[in-house]
Amino acid sequence: MFNAATYSATERLRDGRTLEVRALKPSDETEMMAAVGRIGAQSLYRRFMGAKRGFSDKERAFFLNVDFVNHVALVAVVKEGDRATIVAGGRYIVERRGTAEIAFAVVDDYQGQGIGAVLLRHLAALAREAGLKEFTAEVLPDNTPMLKVFERSGLKFSSKRSADGIHAVLQL
Repeated sequence: MFNAATYSATERLRDGRTLEVRALKPSDETEMMAAVGRIGAQSLYRRFMGAKRGFSDKERAFFLNVDFVNHVALVAVVKEGDRATIVAGGRYIVERRGTAEIAFAVVDDYQGQGIGAVLLRHLAALAREAGLKEFTAEVLPDNTPMLKVFERSGLKFSSKRSADGIHAVLQL
């Protein structure tokens, strides 16, 4: 049985570097905001479906203070020199019984290394353990990398196009 609040696992990036996937902690605020500052405008637009450069105090509190029951957040951490650096984050938020919305953000310099797929795999394991049956996501039509992560995840994937974007569903 997994405890989402203390979750930690080690993975390998495509380039061979070690990646730690672990539960987000309130003490990660400075490092998480530094990671957001390293994400390009297009990537932030794709994640938040609109222009975004900073967060209000209320938004920071929402993103950092997760309960690990209805809101689960993981970060991906690599060694850069002699320090551990957050390079990505993923989370799910329960929408209704059995279903949670999922979202990811990866620092641009680390995109294409499989981090989104790794986060999805770990979040799916935690979600299954919590009794969830599906993930949903709202994705912009031009966010092909995220759609490919979903399509290649090994989970049953379906999507429906709307005026606002693509509604994706992943069966756990």
